[in-house]
Amino acid sequence: MSTLKRNLVRIAVATAVILSIPLVAMQFTNEVNWTFGDFIAMGLLLFGSGAAFELVASRENGLVFRTAVGIAVVSTMLLTWVNLAVGFIGSGANPANALYAAVIMVGVIGAVAARFEATGMARTMFAMAAVQFLIPVVTLLYWKPLIANEEPGVAGIFMLNGFFVALFIVSGLLFRQASGKREMPTTA
Repeated sequence: MSTLKRNLVRIAVATAVILSIPLVAMQFTNEVNWTFGDFIAMGLLLFGSGAAFELVASRENGLVFRTAVGIAVVSTMLLTWVNLAVGFIGSGANPANALYAAVIMVGVIGAVAARFEATGMARTMFAMAAVQFLIPVVTLLYWKPLIANEEPGVAGIFMLNGFFVALFIVSGLLFRQASGKREMPTTA
């Protein structure tokens, strides 16, 4: 069995183990109430994230590159999970939360266009950080009522988005380091 197949099997087993936690919890408490769709969505998210890490990180052996991939994948997975579970702006049903799909699309399109090479991945991470930052700004400018009365409030929404912006920037800087270029990104 090839290394890739063996690692994908490990990822599948780890996904099943993680999904067994809420399944077992549902037997003992009403606080955990997952639907079949929840298990499918989380299974796809966990397995997809693990497979994405394995496929991209295997392109280079360097620790810095692999760390950058790990931060990028985990950040994107958390972004998706939080947005699906509760939403960034108010409830998950708030239409402004659909804008976060743009961050993921920028990541996927940028990574493929960069052929998963470090320099292009750095640019992709910086672009993801910019889009992540702009979403609450655009929402505040165009849909202020969607933010004004929603939890966690304007400051909380910017802080939460800032956390993800920071993660994408750190990943970008690590990709930049992995490519051998140490200078900071410039604006064109």
